Amino acid sequence: MPFALEDWYAQQCDGDWEHLYAVKITTLDNPGWSVSVALNETDKRDVPLARTKIDRSDEDWIHYWVAENRYEIRCGPRNLSEAVQLFVDWFNSN
Repeated sequence: MPFALEDWYAQQCDGDWEHLYAVKITTLDNPGWSVSVALNETDKRDVPLARTKIDRSDEDWIHYWVAENRYEIRCGPRNLSEAVQLFVDWFNSN
C-alpha cells in the first residue's frame, strides 16, 4: 500500500509544481518531526486552518495548521505517519 504522502505528491506533480514548491520533512530536537507542505497552486491554496493541538503525552503529540500557504506539522517522534494522514485527509476533504 503506497504511503499517503507519496500519492498526494504524485498528484501535484504536473511538470511545474514540483520545480517551484516542496514538501520538507526534518527532525526536531525535542525529539520529533517538522513537516511543511506547500499548498500553492493546489485545491487548498488560500484555505485557512487554525492551529490544532493533539497532546497525549510528552512524546505523543501532533500540532498542525496552515500559515503562509503552507500546511505545517510538528509532532512527536512516533507520530509522523498519523500526522501526515491528518494532512492528506484534510486536503481531500470538502
